[in-house]
Amino acid sequence: MTETVDAVVVGGGAMGTSIAYHLAATGLGRVVLLERETALGTGSTGRCAGGFRIQFSSEINVRLSLASVPLIRRFSDEHGLPLDVDVDGYLFLVRDEAAWAGYRAAAAMQRSLGARVEELDAVAAAALIPGLNVDGVVGATFGPDDGIADPSGLTYGYATLARRHGTAIRLGTEVTAIRASADGSRVTGVSTRDGDIDAPIVVNAAGVWAGPLAATCGLDLPLEPQPRHVVTTSGFPGAPTRRTLVIDASTMFYFHREGAGVLMGMPRLADAVATFDTVVDDRWIADELLPQAIGVLPAIEDAGLARSWVGLYEMTPDHHAILGPVDGLAGLYLANGFSGHGFQHAPIVGKVISEIVTGAPPTVDVSALRLERFARGELIGESHVV
Repeated sequence: MTETVDAVVVGGGAMGTSIAYHLAATGLGRVVLLERETALGTGSTGRCAGGFRIQFSSEINVRLSLASVPLIRRFSDEHGLPLDVDVDGYLFLVRDEAAWAGYRAAAAMQRSLGARVEELDAVAAAALIPGLNVDGVVGATFGPDDGIADPSGLTYGYATLARRHGTAIRLGTEVTAIRASADGSRVTGVSTRDGDIDAPIVVNAAGVWAGPLAATCGLDLPLEPQPRHVVTTSGFPGAPTRRTLVIDASTMFYFHREGAGVLMGMPRLADAVATFDTVVDDRWIADELLPQAIGVLPAIEDAGLARSWVGLYEMTPDHHAILGPVDGLAGLYLANGFSGHGFQHAPIVGKVISEIVTGAPPTVDVSALRLERFARGELIGESHVV
């Protein structure tokens, strides 16, 4: 038998659970969230570093962060659910004069929109995080309202709220296709391995698997999976005392305190490939990541490696999300391609998607992020991709 609901959300990460909650909270009707794995948040959400920041180079990303970060920081107070949050800032270290001019311009733009962003010299950066190697640092930007939160806590928090509003969350349910009407003008629901579900509204929040899913209804999403290694260490002398997330802008190597040690990672830019493979490359960690880590924080040389894993970024050509409805296919909404910053934008994106679906004025204007921008050649560009 075919089931009928009012809306289907595909994907059980932070993005999907936020969308499901915000849709259900509008009183839309019966909302169903479908997740292919046997637990929520096991994809990119469960493998990310958990950072949130306002420091982006594009205005739309800054506006999304300004609206989303307060929702993360107020989550426990607003909803009465636990969420670990540390607000110790993001620190970008810049070692090139030309790059520094770009970071200063970005900081000025961020401040013009209401963000608190400071410009520091090398001495001030070293004072903030003792032990940093600031040789060659020409400047640094620091966002005191940036920080780190627990991805699992946010995901399960929104799932709890969604269930309280009547959302059915079904695990181990793989969506095999998005179905459309005979004339292809609107969605009619989804197909799963357990049967079809009819719905006039379908939200694709399937993360790195969003592209193959969209292709089932004739859409080409310009996104690809890019593996990112993450490593945690044991405790060591000289480990940072605060959880500031430090980024070396020349390589985008980053670290923050995690337990008694640090959590760290770096884009694999020189030989990056699009793949769903999440096998850890120990050679790359030893030959590329660790030397860079020691160069930024020399005390890491005395640390032991505790754990390593690989997560997937869903990257778009302009490093911006694909958000909103689709021209010519009514009822389908996209929340894809966040290029490494989906976790931190999940709260506001869930709210904005619900506003677009119900016809309410969106809290943040995301019209520039619609899929059609690629066909029109209206790419945006984001340089602060960590």
